Amino acid sequence: MIASSIVLVIQLIMHIMSTVRAQPASFQIPPKMRAAQCTGYGENVEQILSVPQDGTVDTPRLGIDKPPAAFKNEMLIKVQAVALAAGDVRVMSGKTREFQGPPSFPYVPGGDACGIVVAVPEETKKGDQCKFRVGDRVAARFMNKPMGMLGEYALCNTAVCDVVPENVSSEDAAALVSSAMVAVIIADRIREGDRVLIYGAGGGVGSHLCQMARLNGASYVAGVGRDPQRLMEKPISCDYAVDYTKTDPFSVKEWCDEPFDVIIDLAGGAWPALLQHRPLGRPSIVKSAKSKGCYLTTTPDNPIFEIHSMWDFMKTFLFPSLRRAISSRIGFSRASLPKYSYVLALPETSEALTRTLALASENKLVACIDPQGPFEFTDDGVRRAFELQASKHAKGKVVITVSTEK
Repeated sequence: MIASSIVLVIQLIMHIMSTVRAQPASFQIPPKMRAAQCTGYGENVEQILSVPQDGTVDTPRLGIDKPPAAFKNEMLIKVQAVALAAGDVRVMSGKTREFQGPPSFPYVPGGDACGIVVAVPEETKKGDQCKFRVGDRVAARFMNKPMGMLGEYALCNTAVCDVVPENVSSEDAAALVSSAMVAVIIADRIREGDRVLIYGAGGGVGSHLCQMARLNGASYVAGVGRDPQRLMEKPISCDYAVDYTKTDPFSVKEWCDEPFDVIIDLAGGAWPALLQHRPLGRPSIVKSAKSKGCYLTTTPDNPIFEIHSMWDFMKTFLFPSLRRAISSRIGFSRASLPKYSYVLALPETSEALTRTLALASENKLVACIDPQGPFEFTDDGVRRAFELQASKHAKGKVVITVSTEK
C-alpha cells in the first residue's frame, strides 16, 4: 500500500514537472517598438534611413497586420540580429520598385533575421498546427521581398524558418539563414574531386561556398576577390586566390595548364570575360561542356541591375540565360565552352536551412561576418551597415545586433 502510494506520488510529481516544462514562455508584447525607418527611395542613407530611439513604430500584430512582403503563415518574433544582403540595398534604391517596392513609406527594411518566437498562429493556412513554440529561437529568411525585419519585432514566414541550435549565436544564425543556405544548395552540384573556381569568393555567399565546396569533396578550391590573403586563411581556406584588380584570372598559368571543372560566378561578368578570351587561342581555365565542365551563376553580368517591367526582367535574366544554356549544350560551342546554368537557389521550404544550421552546429560551416560588425542598432550603426553592403566590398555578411535580451 505504502509502495503504491509512493509510486503514485512520484508519477504525480513527474506529470507536474513535464507539464511545467511544456508550458511555452510568456512575453509582454509592447504596442510600440524601435525599428529602422526608410522614408523613400534613394542611395543616400543619411537622408532616407534612420532608427528613431523613442519607440514610436507600431509593433506588428499577428493575425491583424499584414506583412509588408505579403506572405502567409506568419508568426511574430522578437528580433535579436539582422543580416543584410544585396536585395536590401536594391529595394531601398527603387531600382526594382514595381516588383519589390514596399506597400507604403516609411517601411522597415531588412529581410534575414534571428529572433525569439513570441506569438504563433493557432493553426496554419493549411489547417496544421504551427511547428514552432513561443520561446523558440529561430532563423528566419525573407519571403517574396526583403523587408520588415529590422525592428525589435517582426513577422516572419514559418515555412522558411528553423530552430537555431544552442551553440550557434544569433548573429551567426542571421548571417547563415540566406547566403550560407544558397552556398549549401550550390555546393550540391560539386562532384568529388572537382577543381572549383569561385568569383566573388569573399562575399556573403562566396565566403561560405568556399567552405562547402571543400566539404563536398572538391580537390582544389580557388577564389577571386579583393583580399586574396583572407581567402586563403581559415575558415574560407582557398588553395589559391587572386585579386581581380591586379591579376587577370584567365592569365594564371597553373589554371590554364590544369583547367577547372566548375566556375561559380557570384559577382557577375565572368561569362563575357570567358567569351573574350576564347578567340585568342589561349588554353581555357575551365573545361568544356564536352569534357563535363560547368559554369554556374546566381547573377546577371551586371549585378547592379534595374528592373521596371516584365520586358526588363526577360532582357536581364531570361533571354541571356536561355541563349547561353542552349548554345553551351548544343553544337560546336560544347567543345569550347562550359555548360552554362543560372542557379535559382532559394526554395520556399526550410530543408536546406535545416542542413545549413546543422553544419554550423557541427562546426563544419563557419559563419563569416564582416569584422566591422556586428553593427549597433542606432542611426549611425544601421547607416554604416547599409553603406558597407552597398559598397559590394563587405568581407562576408553585414550583421546588425538588434537586441541581446533573451
